[in-house]
Amino acid sequence: MVQHLALSHLSPLSPLPVDALLDELKSCLGQRDEAVLEAMPGAGKTTRVPLALLDSPWLAGRRILLLEPRRLAARAVAERLAEQLGERPGGRVGYRMRLDSRIGPKTQLEVVTVGVLLRRLQRDPALEDVGLVIFDEFHERHLDADLGLALCLAGRELLREPGDPLKLLVMSATLDTERIAGLLGDAPRLSSQGRLYPVAMRYAATPLRLDDWRGLEARLVETLDAALVEQSGDLLVFLPGKAEIRRLATRLEGRWPGPGAPRVLPLHGELPLERQRAAIAPDPQGRRRIVLASAIAETSLTVEGVRVVIDAGFSRAPRFDPSRALTRLETRRVSKAQADQRAGRAGRLAPGVCHRLWSESQQATLAPYARAEILEADLGAMLLQALCFGAEPEQLRWLDPPPFAALAQARGLLRTLGALDGDGRLTAHGEAMAELPLPPRLGHMLLRGRELGQGALGCELAALLEERGAGAGLDLAARVGAVGAAQRQARRYRRLLGIEEQTVETSAWSGALLAFAFPDRIARQRSPGGVDYLLANGRAAHFQMLDPLCRSQWLVIAELGGRQGERSEVIRQAVELDPSLFEGCLAPLLEVSERCEWPARSDAMLIERQWRVGELVVRRAALESHDSSLLLDAQLAFVRARGLELLPWTPALMQLRARVALLRRIELERGGESRWPALDDDALLDGLERWLAPWLQGIHRVAHFERLPLEQALLAQLPWPLPAELERLAPSHLLLPSGSRARLDYDPEGVAPPVLAARLQELFGATVTPSVADGRQPVVLHLLSPARRPVQVTSDLASFWRSGYPEVKKELKGRYPKHCWPDDPLKAEPTARTKPR
Repeated sequence: MVQHLALSHLSPLSPLPVDALLDELKSCLGQRDEAVLEAMPGAGKTTRVPLALLDSPWLAGRRILLLEPRRLAARAVAERLAEQLGERPGGRVGYRMRLDSRIGPKTQLEVVTVGVLLRRLQRDPALEDVGLVIFDEFHERHLDADLGLALCLAGRELLREPGDPLKLLVMSATLDTERIAGLLGDAPRLSSQGRLYPVAMRYAATPLRLDDWRGLEARLVETLDAALVEQSGDLLVFLPGKAEIRRLATRLEGRWPGPGAPRVLPLHGELPLERQRAAIAPDPQGRRRIVLASAIAETSLTVEGVRVVIDAGFSRAPRFDPSRALTRLETRRVSKAQADQRAGRAGRLAPGVCHRLWSESQQATLAPYARAEILEADLGAMLLQALCFGAEPEQLRWLDPPPFAALAQARGLLRTLGALDGDGRLTAHGEAMAELPLPPRLGHMLLRGRELGQGALGCELAALLEERGAGAGLDLAARVGAVGAAQRQARRYRRLLGIEEQTVETSAWSGALLAFAFPDRIARQRSPGGVDYLLANGRAAHFQMLDPLCRSQWLVIAELGGRQGERSEVIRQAVELDPSLFEGCLAPLLEVSERCEWPARSDAMLIERQWRVGELVVRRAALESHDSSLLLDAQLAFVRARGLELLPWTPALMQLRARVALLRRIELERGGESRWPALDDDALLDGLERWLAPWLQGIHRVAHFERLPLEQALLAQLPWPLPAELERLAPSHLLLPSGSRARLDYDPEGVAPPVLAARLQELFGATVTPSVADGRQPVVLHLLSPARRPVQVTSDLASFWRSGYPEVKKELKGRYPKHCWPDDPLKAEPTARTKPR
């Protein structure tokens, strides 16, 4: 007997709100090739529209494809549609999903998952035997649905005749219909309000924090206790994901004892299909049910008997980080559209109640719609499907174009997996990967495993990774052969690849096969027996506690976790890797290169040949001879990493740079360019190849830098005749009236005037302030006492003799009586002697 799961409370003759739109919809699709239907929950769009269109003359014997986002929904919808025709699936209504189908020779309407549509488009881009494709629940904005619509539009435009179009109908309960209609060429929009019973909304008195699971769990239990007493019917509880569902189910065990106790049932996408079906069906013994559900229960499905919805207000969705090539599950607040969808579950059968565990003020802050998956997902599978179809993603029409960074990362991954050649074209291996109902990494692993005679083991590993939660423990290899959904899935993969049934034993091949799938996550232990590992992609990962896998120097990590912003990822699933495989089947993963580099905290340069997988060195050997350009690159990279302070600077060399900076600044201020080069830190670091490289021969150790002829290297940057002009225009010393040579102190930035420090008596008789740069830059005089202590700073020597000297004379004459303190310093003889002549 057929088990009816969705909408079975309705007979085929029960009137539904969408019935009023069916004639108009038929007319629209008769005149146009596309339409958009917005229908609220309970309107009957999924169960009425496809059957109403089956007799449309424009179908001309072709089929209708009805796309559902999830396998459970596809089967449930097909069963309900077939029931309305008095049939079972496989008659005029059938379904197809991954590795399961019920299709017959009379099938006119196929209910399929979007993944099935994508594989069908690869075989027949024009969809020659299809007259209409219906995208149901499009508001969920799954990546496959966006891609399916883009490929249907491209195939229709390029391959179908004008008089024989492929018609498209997009249906949703909550949708920005104006945008989607625009994408479809201003398609007509139809709207139905749906048939919902009143739902009483109840909010929490206080706001709910995103990271407060304890507080959320307490509210959930309190609300459940009250709802079981105050309301009738079954309860549907929306939680972020599997972990919260499991934890709450554990907490509720035994809470309501007795023969009439409610039954607690989990419902999420990682459950086997049979358990999902059981969760949405009425209890055989008539007990009340508490269904703990993820977002899978938001749309498409009717969980029968539900009168109460308790919404935690969060959902969990994958978010891809292109810089890390890592997808992590992110918990976020629901959108207003999601919240409305969830609340509507309580009003499908009768008046109901929705308990929202957030405050009414928080409700006003929710985003209108959830972000499209294409903006946050790993785009590897999407890119592979698009290229196999024959289109670049940039050539397709999207509601939201794929982000550039994620698309670039996807190209790199497919090239690494051998799906693309050096020119970015799809290879035969890539085409074979696209045929498999698996992500690119796992598809590549299955194909390579089959080539090496390890296809059965590859199927086991792929099934374990696809059916998450199959078995326990971090060591994936230890779970090979586990009973349950994973092994059933592995058998399906073996049939798909034409691999005979065989006993699978755990071996070093597990590490090899996973290395094909995750070459960027090959990892090496930082220290023996430790929990920290370095990955081939340069990232860090660790076990949260000691695990038997910590005995392994090498791992392949199949699943990583952790939180955004953490420097090291958490290892969730891994297998041991035998490094000797790099001499055999994994040799193609290695890159051989000659390396000249300075390792961190090393005094000497490393000159060797390296066999590397990503950032990890698998093997190394000393180089007897090497490319001089490699050596020079390493030397310059080392200087840039350590900075210019690595070089043997002296005060005189720093002053040389400052003198050049002054002359350069003066010329630039006069307009135009300067003959004098920039010798500041930034300019020198940017131009190492030009000025330092010729002098690095024989520099193999840090100590060798001390012997660099740095003055010659700097002066070589001054074109002739500037070296000679430097000493004339910006001398290092000036001759004083006393006959002494005094050092000039130049500003390193070349901004402030140079400073000349001299004893006051050595300047007797001088009336003009000294200057440099052919008189364009006066110096600042620091006049000193006989003990060389500062007594006056001036840039106008003549003014000082007139007004400043008398006061200075009074002070210094008493302190230094043996020195000459003439009344008229301009007529006195300058002297550097301690006593007057």
